[in-house]
Amino acid sequence: MRWIVNKQITTKERNQFPQINLIILQLLFNRKLKTQKQIDEFLDPDYNQNVYDPFLFSGMNKTIKRIFSAIENQELIMVHGDYDADGICGSLILIETLEKLGAKTDIYIPDRAKEGYGLKEKAIDYINQKNKENKQEKGLIITVDCGIKSAEAVEYAQKNNIDVIITDHHIFDENLPKAFTVIHTGIGEALYPFKPLAGAGVAFKLAQVLLKEKQKMDDKFNFEGFEKWLLDLLAIATIADLVPMLGENKTLTKYGLVVLNKTKRIGLKKLIEISGFLPTSELTVYNVGFQLAPRINATGRLKNANTSYQLLKTQNEKEAEKIAKELDEINKKRQQIVEEIILQAINQIGIITNKQKILFALDKNWPEGVLGLVAGKLCQKFNRPTLIMTHKEENGQQLLIGSGRSNNFDLISALEKNKDILVSFGGHKCACGFKFLKNDLENFREKLIQIAKEEISNQDLIPILNIDQEIILSDITWELFNELKKFEPCGKENPQPKFLIKNLKIINLEKMGQEKQHLKLLVIDEKQKTIKMIGFGFGEKGDTLNINDKIDVIVEINFNKWNGNKELQLKIVDLKNS
Repeated sequence: MRWIVNKQITTKERNQFPQINLIILQLLFNRKLKTQKQIDEFLDPDYNQNVYDPFLFSGMNKTIKRIFSAIENQELIMVHGDYDADGICGSLILIETLEKLGAKTDIYIPDRAKEGYGLKEKAIDYINQKNKENKQEKGLIITVDCGIKSAEAVEYAQKNNIDVIITDHHIFDENLPKAFTVIHTGIGEALYPFKPLAGAGVAFKLAQVLLKEKQKMDDKFNFEGFEKWLLDLLAIATIADLVPMLGENKTLTKYGLVVLNKTKRIGLKKLIEISGFLPTSELTVYNVGFQLAPRINATGRLKNANTSYQLLKTQNEKEAEKIAKELDEINKKRQQIVEEIILQAINQIGIITNKQKILFALDKNWPEGVLGLVAGKLCQKFNRPTLIMTHKEENGQQLLIGSGRSNNFDLISALEKNKDILVSFGGHKCACGFKFLKNDLENFREKLIQIAKEEISNQDLIPILNIDQEIILSDITWELFNELKKFEPCGKENPQPKFLIKNLKIINLEKMGQEKQHLKLLVIDEKQKTIKMIGFGFGEKGDTLNINDKIDVIVEINFNKWNGNKELQLKIVDLKNS
């Protein structure tokens, strides 16, 4: 593990903000927050000041006119969502808003295994049939968290007299769908100021516009309270989709967590309950990311995501309890399947050398829905871009379908260079999905191996631990801790602040837990300042340490509560002998 401490800020940068604690200022600059406006928004997010005007999206005026026309004429508006937590939550945000405005709605979430990602002809046939049954000549589809790569499906919809409004946040290419409108942070002349919204974030901005427009039409319509109660769904989506936790995302998530802790949704309450969460505690990013979101995602991975959607939408307590239990069981099965595939993939990959800059594993029996999870785990374990694939038959063709994950290697750029052999691909820089003809496997592998060889050095293969700065024990105070709390909610590009402290002498050492898997230390520095540390999963490391050893540690600043007392405590991220 390479420890890399961020470059120290300059005297000029320090003098620019003399009122800010130097440690805090360094953390802000590490997160590329260098103007007073950025800093104020980050440390003290304000929903009324730091949430951008949704009319800044290109095509928004045209979009809302079409939607209100559909509402007035009672056209069926079908919301087409993706099958992950982002798509499911975003779809419900839009459905609830449309229903509040009196729209006639339907939901369509494709089956991952049978239909794959994005808008397809099957969904258009579904709404077309509904329109025929209701003797309607026109139809409207609004996509959520998908659609930006569905040019053919959009063309098919238009032939069937169905307009498509796309709301999405994924990377797009020159072949943009000729939709009625496209609502995307990176499209149009007047680009939206904050690019990395989640898919549900884009849907939420559309919901905001619709509610504001309705109030202009009817001054008795109160939208503000309704709008803010949608933020619990948006917080789940934003955390689950691992978008940068900065700017508008941080503001929306901060307020969303407040709403989530008071949620009125029966289904969410039951899911929180079954996740083993203590009712006296406060839900955090961790609880959403590692307890709620995986259960919501599990149905889309192994069965059908409509089950998770129904849980979030239901107002029936018995139904909510039943579905929450079902999601919990599916998630347990998902965990078991992922662990089994990881072992199989490791066995298939074999001994890894520095010559292997990118990893591949393939098995026809692996379920498509968990490939990304496996790729992510192996990428983390071996610090190499990892592509996990399975077989799929589609329209009589034998295909390979896969997911890729990387730490920094640009997967989308690599796939773009191979688009001549790909049937389809999409995603983000460090997370992608793709498919190609089975016969092109060797060609695909060889091309990606060559790209990885050119772009990844041996140094890149050593895992990096990024450290915000070096401090000493006397820097650690309750005042600093309270300032660090303002960095929450933490996430991508705004990680929990990590500090390096050197030359600490161990004066007490204790292994904890049923299997002695955790390590508790009491340390002292050269100025005779002491502090307690806890290292979860560091039990084995304790076997190599002794009293009076001197260590360097990477830590997060936390606190411990016992017998009604609170004391500052350090959480060990990594350690080594000084």
